[in-house]
Amino acid sequence: MTVGLGVLGCGSVFAGPYRAMIERLRAAGRVHVSAVFDVDEQKRRGAAAHYDVDPGLGDAAELIDRDDVDVVLVLTSMNEHGPLAAQALAAGKHVLVEKPMATSLDEAQRLVELAGQGPGVLVCAPHILLSPTFRAVHEAVRGGTVGQLLTARARYGWAGPWWGEWFYQAGGGSLFDLGIYNITSLCGLFGPARRVTALVGVAVPERTVDGHPVRVQADDNAQVLLDFGDSRFAAVTTGFTMQKYRSPAIEVYGSEGTIQLLGDDWAPEGWELWRNEEASWRVFPESDPYWQWTEGLRHLVDCIETGRPPITRPEHAFHALEIVLAAQAAGRDGVARDIESDFPEPVYDQAWVEAEADRYAHDRRSHDGL
Repeated sequence: MTVGLGVLGCGSVFAGPYRAMIERLRAAGRVHVSAVFDVDEQKRRGAAAHYDVDPGLGDAAELIDRDDVDVVLVLTSMNEHGPLAAQALAAGKHVLVEKPMATSLDEAQRLVELAGQGPGVLVCAPHILLSPTFRAVHEAVRGGTVGQLLTARARYGWAGPWWGEWFYQAGGGSLFDLGIYNITSLCGLFGPARRVTALVGVAVPERTVDGHPVRVQADDNAQVLLDFGDSRFAAVTTGFTMQKYRSPAIEVYGSEGTIQLLGDDWAPEGWELWRNEEASWRVFPESDPYWQWTEGLRHLVDCIETGRPPITRPEHAFHALEIVLAAQAAGRDGVARDIESDFPEPVYDQAWVEAEADRYAHDRRSHDGL
């Protein structure tokens, strides 16, 4: 029996990356699309025509209440993530919610509670903990390859979207959209952050979106400093203020060496390792060029089919959200904030690792036409 998907939000996030992942899972006979909804009628009807489903749903609640929807994908603007995901979990559905999981801690806490109490599995973006490259870096760090972690630097940014005013409105911004990737990566390696301070602001006060000028209300430029305790610090550079770069996404400095994750952490291009005792760089090329940042959907389907808990836990997304909100607050008044939540250690069980190896082999055969 295939898993029935209900898609909330048929904009740019769905139309390209997630639709491609859905097509791969459909081709494997694992999912089908049961329903779609978007407040934009043109987008809704276009998606409905593609999947041959009812284009006339009146609202999100109508989609969530359908018996043929097993999984609800929340791919809407950020302010809607928390309420829609909560509604779907309360209805007993499995949920994938794009980042951030919510725009307030109260909403996020509600999602964590619902996921713990109900039958539905909750998977929250970003899904970078699932990347083979991140997993290799994580294994090297946990194995003591570079000694004790001391400090790190992370970056992710670009010039900014020219569509969707909500990116630049209250509840949007570069930290929610971009910085949350780096924050998740660093916590996956260092563990939970304990204190945060930041410089956060609007560097470009007016943007052109969908062909007309828009006043920017949400942050588009940020420098975030994370304190992981024991004088271990990391810096995140992010914003809709970066045209191009040729630097590693993540640089991790240990007492005995250095690790650099190349490319972006959501689109890795391998990694590099320096060990003092070897006095040379070792380069590890990208092991899975077919990995996509939408792999969280495949992971959710895997968990539904096997009954295994997800590697990317709601608590990870909650911790990242608390850091982002603390950074925004520190940017306003210059006062550092303590972080209270935890970031559980990612657990990669052997069954999942073997399944990922099989998935990569299948993707490679498909790509090569074999």
